[in-house]
Amino acid sequence: MSDKINKVVLAYSGGLDTSVILKWLRETYDCEVITFTADLGQGEELEPARAKAEMLGVKQIYIEDLRDEFVRDYVFPMFRANTVYEGQYLLGTSIARPLIAKRQIEIAQELGADAVSHGSTGKGNDQVRYELAYYALDPDIKVIAPWREWDLNSRTKLIKFAEDHQIPIPKDKRGEAPFSVDANLLHISAEGKALEDPWVEADEHVYSRSVAPEDAPDKSTYIEIDFEHGDPVAVDGQKLGPADLLTRLNELGGANGIGRLDLLENRFVGMKSRGIYETPGGTILLHAHRAMESITLDRGAAHLKDEIMPRYAELIYNGFWFSPEREMLQALIDESQAPVTGTVRMKLYKGNATCVGRKSPESLYSMEHVTFEEDEVYDQRDAGGFIKLNALRLRLLGQRGNVQKGPDYE
Repeated sequence: MSDKINKVVLAYSGGLDTSVILKWLRETYDCEVITFTADLGQGEELEPARAKAEMLGVKQIYIEDLRDEFVRDYVFPMFRANTVYEGQYLLGTSIARPLIAKRQIEIAQELGADAVSHGSTGKGNDQVRYELAYYALDPDIKVIAPWREWDLNSRTKLIKFAEDHQIPIPKDKRGEAPFSVDANLLHISAEGKALEDPWVEADEHVYSRSVAPEDAPDKSTYIEIDFEHGDPVAVDGQKLGPADLLTRLNELGGANGIGRLDLLENRFVGMKSRGIYETPGGTILLHAHRAMESITLDRGAAHLKDEIMPRYAELIYNGFWFSPEREMLQALIDESQAPVTGTVRMKLYKGNATCVGRKSPESLYSMEHVTFEEDEVYDQRDAGGFIKLNALRLRLLGQRGNVQKGPDYE
C-alpha cells in the first residue's frame, strides 16, 4: 500500500463480517486494529464481542454503553421535528450511524490512529453515512471500506477465509441467513434475501419486537406522556432518563402490536430496497409529540415545521447529520419547542397509537373562541370582511370571463 497505515479503529460487532474484516485489515495493511463496539440498545450481549476480539489478538478493545447519549442527543432532537422519511420511515438505522462514527473518530484521535474502518457494503446507505460523518469530524482521516476493496464478495468466500484463519463461525452462519438484521433502541429492521420480493408478505417470525396486531390485547391500554420543551420526560407520571423512557415505550408499543412497517424505500445510492421495520416506542412518541404541538404551537410555526421536515429527514437518511444545513434546521426546530410542554394521553390498541387527550400550561386552545354557545370574545360579523378580502382575486378572475384558448384547444 502506498500510504502506510499503522493503526485502524474498526466498527466491530463480533459477527462474521467484521471478524473477517479485522483479520483482513491486518493482512492487507500490516497494521494494528483497535475494535469499537457501541451499545445502542440492540438487545444483544456484547461481551462475546470482547471475547472474540481478544481471541483474535486485539490489544485495545472499546465496548461502550451509549444508549442515553443516543436517545438524548440523536433520537430526541430528530423527533422534535416529527421526522419521517418518505412519509413512513422513522429513520432508526440512519440516526444511529453518526454517533458510532463520532465515537470512532474520537478514539482514533485519542490513540493516534491513521484510519477508521466499517463493515458496510458498497450497495447500501450506511457506507455513505459513516464516511460523511468521518470526513466532517476529521477531514484528513483515512477510511478503509473492505467491501469496496477485497474480492471476498460471497458468503462462501467469507466462510472459507474465516476457516483458513481459524476465525470461529457460528453454525447458523454456515448456511445463508434468511435476512439481514439491524437493531438499536429505536428500532429493529430486516432486509435482503428472503425479503427481497416486495410482493411476498413477510413471515411472522421476521418480527421480534411486537406481537401481531390481531394477537394484541382486546382491551385498550391508556398511557400518559409528559413533555418538557419538546422532549418526553415521564410515562404515567414516572420520570425516566432518555434510554429508560424509550425502553418503556417500546414495551408498551410492542405489547400492543404498534410500529410495524413494510417499506419500499429509495436508497441514497440510487436503488430501491424493501425493509421490514419495527419501531414501537418511536411510533407512540411521534403521535404523542405531534399532539403536544397541536395545542402549544402557533399555526404558522407548526406549518413551517411540516414544510421543512422532509428536507431534514432526507439529510439524516442520506448521512448529513454533521452538515451545516442540518444544524441550521435543528436550531430552528429547537427554537420552536420552547412552549411544547404538557401531557398527552395515548390510547394503544391493536397496532394503533391514538391521542385521546392533551393539556398544557402553554396551551393556545381557547374554548371561549371555539364554543358553539354564545360568547363575548369573537364577533362573527368580522368573518364577512375576511372572506371578501380572500375572495377578491377570485371575483376579479370571474369578472374577466373566459380567456381565449390557444390553437390546441377546440
